[in-house]
Amino acid sequence: MKIISFNVNGIRAIAQKSFITDMQAMDPDVICLQETKASVEQVKEVMGTLQGYHVFANEAERKGYSGTAIITKEMPINVTYDMNVPEHDNEGRVICAEYPGFFLVTVYVPNSGSELLRLGYRQTWDADFLKYLKGLEARKPVIVCGDMNVAHKSIDLARPKANYNKSAGHMQQEIDGMDAFTSNGLVDSFRAINGDEIRYSWWSYRGGARDKNIGWRIDYFLVSEGFLPKVKSATIHNEVYGSDHCPVGIELAL
Repeated sequence: MKIISFNVNGIRAIAQKSFITDMQAMDPDVICLQETKASVEQVKEVMGTLQGYHVFANEAERKGYSGTAIITKEMPINVTYDMNVPEHDNEGRVICAEYPGFFLVTVYVPNSGSELLRLGYRQTWDADFLKYLKGLEARKPVIVCGDMNVAHKSIDLARPKANYNKSAGHMQQEIDGMDAFTSNGLVDSFRAINGDEIRYSWWSYRGGARDKNIGWRIDYFLVSEGFLPKVKSATIHNEVYGSDHCPVGIELAL
């Protein structure tokens, strides 16, 4: 089973590029999207051109903002939306699809913002999201994928010293949030399988950052520790363009 996660930075915009043909070429069993910036119906309209998939989407109350989707060949047992925490449930950031052997959660974690105005909120989000995931994990293993909006370790961004405790995405409070996930039985599959390989999944649009590979790894697949042996590969697809992110993926042996 191949699962791809991709922050598309606007599904209607990326659909005008090579997105559909890229997804056809990759042929994943499940596609998880973040930052769709679209309504549920708009997501279904775009993804309707991709044959053989069921489409589930979540939208923000604010139009053209945030949003997530799960596009899957296999019909899930059940699909739920949001965390059932009113403070967090108006931006369309979470979808959970239940399969026989695991829960698959896609998430678009809030960005602390260039002025760090949402850093406090981000800390509350991280704590509540961990509780939500552990609640699911009490029933069966969890795979959580998406844009976590944090470069966890210095190896996960090209310029750690210049950004540590200065830039959203590499603040100690955000690092602590990711530490909480990884110290509570959720494993960073890319690091577990690929060790210290240096790869990035997001690049600024400024200064030719992608061409120079001055990037950040902020897109993840975290999996329940006991489920890790089923993860046969964890990949980052730098060859796929269309967004300021690139897709990341895992392949499972079920």
